[in-house]
Amino acid sequence: MKILYFAWLKDRIGIDEEELALPASVNTVGGLIDWLVAKGGGYAAAFEDRAIVRAAVNQDYAEEDARISDGDEVAFFPPVTGG
Repeated sequence: MKILYFAWLKDRIGIDEEELALPASVNTVGGLIDWLVAKGGGYAAAFEDRAIVRAAVNQDYAEEDARISDGDEVAFFPPVTGG
């Protein structure tokens, strides 16, 4: 699975993207966040206020209960404003 991080999430984690093999038990966006937070360090810092973190699965906005699987691209980013 390809995971992308944008803005301050990228800064806290220290990378802008990575390819990860997830355990079979990780099958939702929320499960992925939990799994990343458990890795500690920058991941825990990036998701410390997960209510403000937005996600997209295969370039479509997704909630924490959205299903994910191998081969998906998941992006995490802060709230976006327009103008």
